Amino acid sequence: MPSYVLFTIASLIWGSTFFAITLELGEVPPAVSVVYRFALASLTLFAYCLLRGDRLRLPWRVQRWTLLQGFFTFCVSYVCTYNAEQYVVSALVAVLFALMVFWTPICARIAFGTPIPRRTWGAGAAAIAGVTLLFWHAIGTELRHLGQGGQGHFTLGLVLGIAASIASSAGSIVVGKVREESNNLVLTTGWSMFWGTCMVAAWCLATGQAFIIPRTASYVLGLLHLSIFGSVVAFICYFTLINRIGSNKAVYIGVITPVISVLLSIKLEHYRPGLTEWLGMAVCLGSVAWALRAPAAKPAVSVNLNDCIETTP
Repeated sequence: MPSYVLFTIASLIWGSTFFAITLELGEVPPAVSVVYRFALASLTLFAYCLLRGDRLRLPWRVQRWTLLQGFFTFCVSYVCTYNAEQYVVSALVAVLFALMVFWTPICARIAFGTPIPRRTWGAGAAAIAGVTLLFWHAIGTELRHLGQGGQGHFTLGLVLGIAASIASSAGSIVVGKVREESNNLVLTTGWSMFWGTCMVAAWCLATGQAFIIPRTASYVLGLLHLSIFGSVVAFICYFTLINRIGSNKAVYIGVITPVISVLLSIKLEHYRPGLTEWLGMAVCLGSVAWALRAPAAKPAVSVNLNDCIETTP
């Protein structure tokens, strides 16, 4: 499957998850919702592997990396994200996740000594500016509310959102190490989600969070969408893309995702963006085009095209 198709699929799916996450807030504790989401997603991936005759067992040299990936990507990042959206508007969370265009090359530099080209900083700055313009009015409303003495633990939400974006960036660069040890992307992703689920579940038990059974149709539908499409399909596309073009470029899905979210809102919720929002969308798209045209950092391991086609649901 061509890389641009994988990029588009992941962007479209994650663009729809901003609203889906809000359907899970309130009825069930946020961390418990993360457990439900990735438990269902990992079981789906394991079932798919069994159907095609794969053995689920992985040696420790592989599991140590899937465990680390699960900790960053499916534990820390999502627990922080779900909790952040309780305190700040999802628009601001989207802006904070766009910071991954900076965090990812910085993490790669720290972990592997990968050089950071000047073009990376330029495209990243443009991306952050575009996403900020896109949600300028929403963020302005939030800040005015804060200035008028409104409650909402704004600072806590901000810190959680930044922590989530850093954890996601760290998880993205671990993908290459996982791929060095195993070319079964579906199975390693399933294990990563499983380990992340176990860690979050342990956190919930330690902090006394109740495992409430959801009863509303909106929660169940949101959970199915987030588990099957937002987790299984989107992450397989994203991880495949990382192995093809490198994490520094694949991370620009996080810049396109807010644009898709706004476009869906125009179609489904009759949202009418102003000049600032349209300018933000244009800057976002321009920054992505600029970044993707830049010479790619050499992926750690080459990817078998047939394997990518086979492992994409």
